Amino acid sequence: MGRKSLYLLIAGVLVAYYIYTPLPDNFEEPWKLIWLNTYVKTFSHLVTFVEKLGLNHFMDSLMFFMSFDEVPPTSDENVTVTDTTFNNIPVRVYVPKRESEALRRGIFYIHGGGWCLGSAALSNYDLLSRWTADRLDAVVISTNYRLAPKYHFPAQFEDVYNALRWFLRQKVLSKYRVNPERICVSGDSAGGNLAAAVTQQLLHDPDVKTKLKIQSLIYPALQPLVLDSPSYQENSHYPVLSKSLTVRFWSEYFTTDRSLEKSMHSNQHVPVESSHLFKFVNWSSLLPERYKKGHVYKNPIYGSSEMAKKYPGFLDVRAAPLLDDDNNLRGLPLTYIITCQYDVVRDDGLMYVTRLQNAGVQVTHNHVEDGFHGVFSALTFKISNRVLNKYISWLSENL
Repeated sequence: MGRKSLYLLIAGVLVAYYIYTPLPDNFEEPWKLIWLNTYVKTFSHLVTFVEKLGLNHFMDSLMFFMSFDEVPPTSDENVTVTDTTFNNIPVRVYVPKRESEALRRGIFYIHGGGWCLGSAALSNYDLLSRWTADRLDAVVISTNYRLAPKYHFPAQFEDVYNALRWFLRQKVLSKYRVNPERICVSGDSAGGNLAAAVTQQLLHDPDVKTKLKIQSLIYPALQPLVLDSPSYQENSHYPVLSKSLTVRFWSEYFTTDRSLEKSMHSNQHVPVESSHLFKFVNWSSLLPERYKKGHVYKNPIYGSSEMAKKYPGFLDVRAAPLLDDDNNLRGLPLTYIITCQYDVVRDDGLMYVTRLQNAGVQVTHNHVEDGFHGVFSALTFKISNRVLNKYISWLSENL
């Protein structure tokens, strides 16, 4: 074998090793997912290298590349699309063009991205909002919010909550001809976290007279206290969201101090004085048996009190909706939750389903057996369209 052939063989093996991703047998389009994961992995490695050189923050670099996928607010034959602000928060509004004598449904949508990435203008979110508005004859408000690392908690929560409060004002609902009795708050991933948090907050806000009919949470990340549940252990390296990236997102939500991320990785960031909170996220009692799969619950190892004093956000119910008390959950609206089998934050959604049901909240749970994190907005996948169609059908029947 010549030297060139040897080099080509080595290069081919390295490329194959880099691209190869072990996947479960029940994935319908494995090569699509492998290429998506390769794309994500490549950019992640590139921006990590840039960060190590001290040239730019990891999240800022990712956001720069993602910005090329943003699209302008372009109306089409079915939907009028405009950019505006609600209480100084940028939002994108989708209004069906067809005539309707009745007041329309209203959907307030919150994009994902780990509180650090994304926008309502990303092409997949724009397409998702168009489909939702057209197929449900609904007014869709797709909100933006300030992002980490420039802004940390509670900035993201406050932006979403202030925009939602603005939307729920009678004057605004009347302007868009939205029925105040048919409003849903929805979001995916970090957006699902924010949707759950603002829905809880509305229950205690005496100034908001309009109440939500539905909350729809799509593979939400709901707590950063327990980062070694079965789903974190089983799916730590699966596409598209690894455990290490999830922990990075959580820590960046609260601070750019990497010491919090390090403590989270070892699951030693919760101080002993906050031990009472673990009852709200104890997967051994909250997960159905089929998801435990022989995993043994380990008692928490408590961390330094100083970390919680410096960055108390990770113990705040507005950042971790699973920490809300049972009594507060009882007033929550009709709930739809999507979880995916191959997703590190799967167990967050499953635990919330159990806790809401125990509190008497009516919950519809759609568990996608061959699903992965990001499936809802990865619209080139067949499974994505099935999940989206089920979501649309459920909202059509219940909203």
